[in-house]
Amino acid sequence: MSDDRQKGLRQAALDYHRYPKPGKLEIRATKPLANGRDLARAYSPGVAEACIEIKDDPQTARDYTSRGNLVAVVTNGSAVLGLGNIGGLASKPVMEGKAVLFKKFANIDCFDIELNESDPERLADIVCAMEPTFGAVNLEDIKAPDCFIVEKICRERMNIPVFHDDQHGTAIVVGAAATNALRVNGKKFEDIKIVSTGGGAAGIACLNMLLKLGVKRENVWLCDIEGLVYDGRTKDMTPQKGEYAQASDLRTLDEAIEGADLFLGLSGPGILTKEMVAKMASQPIIFALANPTPEIMPDLVREVAPDAIIATGRSDYPNQVNNVLCFPFIFRGALDVGATDINDAMKIGCVEGIAALARATTSAEAAAAYQGEQLTFGADYLIPKPFDPRLIGVVATAVAKAAMESGVAERPLEDLVQYKKALDGSVFKSALIMRPVFDAAATQTRRIVFTEGESERVLRAAHAMIEETTDKPILIGRPEVVEVRAKRAGLSIRPDEDFELVNPESDNRYRDYWQTYHTIMARRGVTPDLAKAIMRTNTTAIGAVMVQRGEADSLICGTFGQYLWHLKYVTEVLGSDDCHPVGALSLMIMEDGPLFVADTHVHPEPTPAQIAETVLGAARHVRRFGMEPKIALCSHSQFGNLDCDTGQRMRAALNMLDDMNLDFAYEGEMHADAALDQELRDRIFPESRFEGPANVLIFANTDAASGVRNILKMKAGGLEVGPILMGMGNRAHIVTSSITTRGLLNMSAVAGTPVAHYG
Repeated sequence: MSDDRQKGLRQAALDYHRYPKPGKLEIRATKPLANGRDLARAYSPGVAEACIEIKDDPQTARDYTSRGNLVAVVTNGSAVLGLGNIGGLASKPVMEGKAVLFKKFANIDCFDIELNESDPERLADIVCAMEPTFGAVNLEDIKAPDCFIVEKICRERMNIPVFHDDQHGTAIVVGAAATNALRVNGKKFEDIKIVSTGGGAAGIACLNMLLKLGVKRENVWLCDIEGLVYDGRTKDMTPQKGEYAQASDLRTLDEAIEGADLFLGLSGPGILTKEMVAKMASQPIIFALANPTPEIMPDLVREVAPDAIIATGRSDYPNQVNNVLCFPFIFRGALDVGATDINDAMKIGCVEGIAALARATTSAEAAAAYQGEQLTFGADYLIPKPFDPRLIGVVATAVAKAAMESGVAERPLEDLVQYKKALDGSVFKSALIMRPVFDAAATQTRRIVFTEGESERVLRAAHAMIEETTDKPILIGRPEVVEVRAKRAGLSIRPDEDFELVNPESDNRYRDYWQTYHTIMARRGVTPDLAKAIMRTNTTAIGAVMVQRGEADSLICGTFGQYLWHLKYVTEVLGSDDCHPVGALSLMIMEDGPLFVADTHVHPEPTPAQIAETVLGAARHVRRFGMEPKIALCSHSQFGNLDCDTGQRMRAALNMLDDMNLDFAYEGEMHADAALDQELRDRIFPESRFEGPANVLIFANTDAASGVRNILKMKAGGLEVGPILMGMGNRAHIVTSSITTRGLLNMSAVAGTPVAHYG
């Protein structure tokens, strides 16, 4: 790397930490403090009530304070990765970073605590004295053997989980990677020979974990800077190293490596040579985990052992052994069951959860975060990626289950299935609001045809449907393309085995399809030849014909192309007097709750009757999501103060709705801010028809509705479910090109809901 590039990267890192405000953390209040009443509750005199409750029952500290979700990240900076003994102050950016990872991956709050204390027993005393503040302690970057002493004392004296991540986090991820590496090369823990370099905290913890997984102690050969750890050696020995001493005449790594199945490196660069790798067993496993430069570079290993299975600590090679796969989730599970310890059962549960997730099909979210990488289980994909959102549900649930079964959970969970759903919902913002829809969809099996079946997003959505719902996906696409793309995406599903595939180039129903289409369109200028061409090339039209013929219950299209283009064919084939597009409704999931927006696509300038229809359709759909509709008719006019076009149309629609004697709340015409702000609305129009903010905004043209939808999505962090095509009896839905795989899965649940559940 050039000096200029190195300087640029260094400055970028410094700027990241300095701007727009120094550091990576801040403290935010979780309760309002806007007036004297709030102050009296937050502090004196109201705070005394919480104090008394906790004094009477210490367990209620979890209910009245943040302690149950608060972790201390504690260090003395004596062994910071790659930097050594830099002291507490210089280690603070690292500890802040650790706290950020806790928050990002598991929504756990942290205080980073850097201590100027080198004596391990005094350091342990300080940590133990902080027990009232925290729900758990993460020890970090404390040198060996001091870290063993500190952790032992703290675990003995504290009644909350204490976890030295450098030891056990590394060991857990190594255990998961080794579990899957042995699956790949067909060997077993009890049969393999391991040679390890590095007798520090992480190295010893990894070996201890491998023993718990079935490795025999006599098959472990530990080397350090002085060579092999052997019986009788006295130089640079610790009790922890001594447990792995071999009764042997061998003295060097070069001698010990002969016939080894697994090399575990947690030492330094260049320790392992090509010549040593050549002496190892067939299909050797090389875990070269020194950072930033491993014990041997992967390309050197490949020169002598092309079939080797390799892991490093680096992100630019496959199989990065990264503690972030473990520590946020093991703490999440431990905190949620009130564990008093993180024991071996919980660590092994974590190992098994991580390993199992890598063997499962890769999530679409992880694939999007790691574009260009092959995320299919095998030699180059032994462990999941840190941004796989399924980690929290799988791993934390495994940890919580192990804590309960091993007797260290003071607040055991009643339902682990629901717990996992809640964890998944904390990652997938749509999970909670979509639950009533998924539950309704599960009452019967519907056939959903995806017209863009060659899209990777569609393939992933179909795979998720098969795993998570009772509905049956039908894909339209060329078999060879679908199969190649499914395989490339690491999906196990295959055409005609897991889902029905319609080949537009040669489906045996082609004649039936074009004749059906021609019958529908013959008096609208479509000749037989044109009908044949459309049924060979237009997958939206093919899907619509399948629904019309009863071969599918609903279609989903629109992952590419313009919305109104798709709508044209859907309406032509499936439309009727009783079934016609009413409007497009988008559910925007915001931080403070859901908000529906319509009509975003169908009617550019809807008439009053079309606006009224949109209101009725929106009310039905809002109730599908388990909410009572409060609908605002939005306009440039506010309760009659302007005689503009949008105001006139909204007023006319309001009169139509008033004549229908409806059982839900609606109001208008008004500005969007008045719709969402009760106080503002009361000042303008004290007699409005509903309390609190509206949960549905109906606009007088698609420009306004679509603009609000996109602003909420792009600038306010809203997650969209939809657009939902209202008025078509759930026979068709047209999405937009920006939809994600999760969005397609959500829409499949909408499409999979029987019409009887519409309310």
